[in-house]
Amino acid sequence: MTYTGSAPPFGRALCAMITPFTESGGLDLDGARRLAARLVAEGCDGLVLSGTTGESPTTTDAEQAALVEAVREAVGDGATIVAGVGTADTRRTIALASAAEQAGADGVLVVTPYYSRPPQDAVEAHFRAVADASGLPVMLYDIPGRTGTRIEPDTVLRLAEHPRIVAVKDCSYDFLAAQKVIAATELAYYAGCDEHNLALYAVGAAGYVSTVANVIPGRLRAVLDAFDAGDTATAARLQRAAVPLIESMMAAGLPGAVTAKALLKRLGLPAGPVRAPLRPASAAATEVLLAAYAQATGPTA
Repeated sequence: MTYTGSAPPFGRALCAMITPFTESGGLDLDGARRLAARLVAEGCDGLVLSGTTGESPTTTDAEQAALVEAVREAVGDGATIVAGVGTADTRRTIALASAAEQAGADGVLVVTPYYSRPPQDAVEAHFRAVADASGLPVMLYDIPGRTGTRIEPDTVLRLAEHPRIVAVKDCSYDFLAAQKVIAATELAYYAGCDEHNLALYAVGAAGYVSTVANVIPGRLRAVLDAFDAGDTATAARLQRAAVPLIESMMAAGLPGAVTAKALLKRLGLPAGPVRAPLRPASAAATEVLLAAYAQATGPTA
């Protein structure tokens, strides 16, 4: 593999798993177990729970802990579990990290505090406080398009010195900064935007945390496998084949949780509704998604 540090702390091919709900809107733990087992069987090394795609803003603390417990029961030691615990409140984030550890998570995903838009010294202090309080390794989540605040590269470099801050989920769209941090630290970088999966991997990232992996886990894993085997032409072809689905799921105006659940439901897999304020995909949007899915999984893909 291309990652130049030690073994990637959470694996290479991680899925940002949806949170299945029942048709009445409750947490579907049986569905979560079945979906998690399928994702691991089809190539996922790890599962990220209660992130953006997992609808963390509308799930309760108790639901998030129960989800970790259920998925751990389903996958055992066959995959890592990273629990999303980031909030706009440092104290609550620390409490969620502790609950995730008790529930059986292997690591925590901590997003930049949102809405209050803290300056960089406060951003750094927030992450250090969580890492100091947690017994689990931390994956920083840099997604300024949602949080309103970047984790600036210099801040990441300083945070890399903390022994429990080991990884970054990168949704910054700053490819230059990502390469600079990869070159200067032992942090495991994970592409958080599916269109960057191969590009970041090729310059030393550890792998990806993918929303699209909810529906094509094996196809995305095959990109990394081909690259690791030295078949860069096949890796590039497989990445390109996934682009129409990536675009339909992630760049067509609907959140990834909505598009992933629309596809999973039509494929007969655990999903259920999204929670308000999100709304389900329309019938027309779902047909577009299904067409892109068929293209991505067809014999020429």
